Amino acid sequence: MRIGNAALGAAVGVVLLVPASLPAAAYPQERKSLAIRGGSPDPVSQEGPVSAAALLARTATCQQVSLGKYRTDGGAPANVPVCGKRGAVFWKADMDIDCDGRPSRACNRRTDPLFQNTTAFQESGGRQLSAEGLPYVVVPGASRIWSHTRHGITGGSVAAVIHGGKVLYAVVGDTGPTDLIGEASYAAAKSLGINPDPRSGGTDAGVTYIVFTGPKASPIESHRAAVARGDALARQFLGQN
Repeated sequence: MRIGNAALGAAVGVVLLVPASLPAAAYPQERKSLAIRGGSPDPVSQEGPVSAAALLARTATCQQVSLGKYRTDGGAPANVPVCGKRGAVFWKADMDIDCDGRPSRACNRRTDPLFQNTTAFQESGGRQLSAEGLPYVVVPGASRIWSHTRHGITGGSVAAVIHGGKVLYAVVGDTGPTDLIGEASYAAAKSLGINPDPRSGGTDAGVTYIVFTGPKASPIESHRAAVARGDALARQFLGQN
């Protein structure tokens, strides 16, 4: 999770040893197109039959539902609105890497000086989400600019994340600063072929996030559930808009 500059100064230099036993992958053998290696997914080519082009065509115009606009990074101009369509909200931004949640080989205080061992939403059994194992997106914390809860969006809500002609279905797994937008988990970035390193990774632009306001994926930690629910909601989204 991204934090302000003051907190960044305090966070740098803090070291936490990685646990000797690493957590198991969040969704082993759930999808042939995502082989699990080292606890994190390989890049996808396409999840489900709904194409990136079809989804992008429906998000070509924006009916703004946020009261203001977001920055993609601290110091950047506030120029990203949250837009609304029937059945979804969406925004077009960058992708910063969220490595928070359950510590793993890739996500811990040694690899990420901003690491936090909690996520806003938890697994069905109460454990923190695994940023390395589960593709999830980060929504801004509720503020006067926009509140995700007013659209029925919460942990487990499904998002279609589009980059480079690829569609990845992810869940809403964490919340971030109230003035920044454009962030997803280590696993989401890696799945889309984006450098997932929490220090140097991410991409500066070209990512579309479509968060569906319909039924959630259950359980939240099952990527297979997110893909099945996301495919149905994406089809519905195309039919409604």
